Amino acid sequence: MTGPKAFAAAILLSLLAAAAPAKAQSPLPEGIQIGLSTDNVSITAGFSGADLTIFGSLENPDPLIARQNRYDVIVVLEGPPRPVVVRRKDRVLGVWVNLDSETFENVPMSYSVATTRPLQDITEPNSYKQLSLGASNLYMQPADAGDSPATIQEFTAALRERKAATGLYSENVGGVQFLSQNLFRATVRLAPNVPVGTHKARAFLFRSGLFIKESSAQLEIRKSGFEQSIFRVAHDYSFLYGVFAISLAMLTGWLGRLVFRKD
Repeated sequence: MTGPKAFAAAILLSLLAAAAPAKAQSPLPEGIQIGLSTDNVSITAGFSGADLTIFGSLENPDPLIARQNRYDVIVVLEGPPRPVVVRRKDRVLGVWVNLDSETFENVPMSYSVATTRPLQDITEPNSYKQLSLGASNLYMQPADAGDSPATIQEFTAALRERKAATGLYSENVGGVQFLSQNLFRATVRLAPNVPVGTHKARAFLFRSGLFIKESSAQLEIRKSGFEQSIFRVAHDYSFLYGVFAISLAMLTGWLGRLVFRKD
């Protein structure tokens, strides 16, 4: 019985030895990483907008797929989420008044996208919806879920249009460029009215239209100088700031009355 057992053991070891090289030679999974040159950006009252450059790299890319330009990268800089109220004005007796409104929760205050190619050429629309990728695919959560779907859809479209009109939601086709098979550079736009707070940079890797992996990093945008002092006081001492603002307005009005009064 010893002979057959030894023979079976030898066969098993041979199979394991044959399988080991195959496992060692299996390709490593592809990935993506991004890095920011700084983790905070300071802006002043005269800030007129700027381009932010984000560098990244692909991990374990397939050289053949890279040479065929079948890798695509989408980079998003997403602003801090906050509640937003959208109002609809109608003319009543010749006067424009706010009649209806819709409140949305956790809306990204800014959303800048950079892509290697037009979005419709990278992957299917359903993939963008599943990833909530792109301004048109962001889920705007209504505060009152009981409103009619038609009303929510109308106000959602109005919110996206307003964000795009003010430059807070933007898209830069061709804003992601490969510097080599591994390295890429993305340029996203910071609008003049970019909100302060913690922004999230996200990079999405696609291979031949298939989503592979995502990577993210954080960026802090804050005011600097005198504007930062005012901003900090307004948030840390809101009551005193309100009293000061009202007092200053009353003083300014009183001085204006003295200067421009007619004797």
